[in-house]
Amino acid sequence: MSNLGQLIITGINGLALLEEEKKFITTENIGGVILFKKNYESPGQLAELINTIQVLRKDFPLFIAIDHEGGRVNRLKTGFTQIPSSLDMALLNSPKACFEVYQIMAKELKSCGINLNLAPVCDILLTDATDSIGDRAFGRDADIVSRYVSSAIRGLQTNGIMACAKHFPGHGASTKDSHFNLPIIKTPLETLKNRELLPFVKAIKARVDFIMMAHLMVDSLDSEFPSSLSLKTHQMLRKELKFTKLIISDDMQMGAITDHFGAEDAAIKAIIAGTDIIEYRDFGPAVVGLEALKKAVKEKKIKADDLNRKYERINLLKAEYLKDYNPVYIPSLSKSINTSGHQQLINDLVKKINIFKKA
Repeated sequence: MSNLGQLIITGINGLALLEEEKKFITTENIGGVILFKKNYESPGQLAELINTIQVLRKDFPLFIAIDHEGGRVNRLKTGFTQIPSSLDMALLNSPKACFEVYQIMAKELKSCGINLNLAPVCDILLTDATDSIGDRAFGRDADIVSRYVSSAIRGLQTNGIMACAKHFPGHGASTKDSHFNLPIIKTPLETLKNRELLPFVKAIKARVDFIMMAHLMVDSLDSEFPSSLSLKTHQMLRKELKFTKLIISDDMQMGAITDHFGAEDAAIKAIIAGTDIIEYRDFGPAVVGLEALKKAVKEKKIKADDLNRKYERINLLKAEYLKDYNPVYIPSLSKSINTSGHQQLINDLVKKINIFKKA
């Protein structure tokens, strides 16, 4: 069995695994699964789905990922504590409150078997030309965003959930949404280093486990390839910012990639550039991406030493978080999800946020 599947996080189609998805995860030794609204009905159903996925593991359990930022980026509506947006959270001027909110996030996610939250957003809100970032950002100032990013990461990771700082090297100045178009960023390198990169520097100091590469064309870093496919941008993150943990791509099915690069070519380019894990929101494209990687390895386009370093980073993090894995005991979920204590804390914060909005 090849280890190449460890470089893939795949989406699945519905509320339960299909046989073809089970076969793919098992046969290809897939590294993780990402969940969306289409995969969620209730906490009990979610836990049962995740238990079913983890039965298929080879050695360490799979990464079970989700985008759970609060506000409008929320795949888990009914049954979970509803978290304010990042921009609203920052109105409180309290990184401590942010830490407490992300603790609640972590406890509720972990209780269902999720182990990786693709949050927090490290982007600085520099333009209102698109709502692709908008209230997902903690603010319009690098220092403010950095303070909250650090609190969010600590809130997640001290409670057993891996965090992911996104979207490197900074999506906040984009006037286009990379879900549909390839944004081009003209920010000078010096400005980038003194502004957009600062929250990521803070995230690394907070020992964040993942950093997500954005599908952005940042001319001052690489005028040929978007950051997610750019060797230069990956090298900046590794060599200048000294990040040693896992680099994950943004969804490889986004228009910024699919409209400009072939699905197979993009997968290969991302891995060669330095990404450790490529993410697909759907099962079919994940199969295509993995087949492309297999072909590239056979043709020796991807170096064995590079692959071994990726496997080592993946295994180290899985060993740290997942070596003592136990299936979710579903009857106990009501004791940890949307509890009265969690809801009271959030209600109190929302009241304060509303006062600040009216002031």
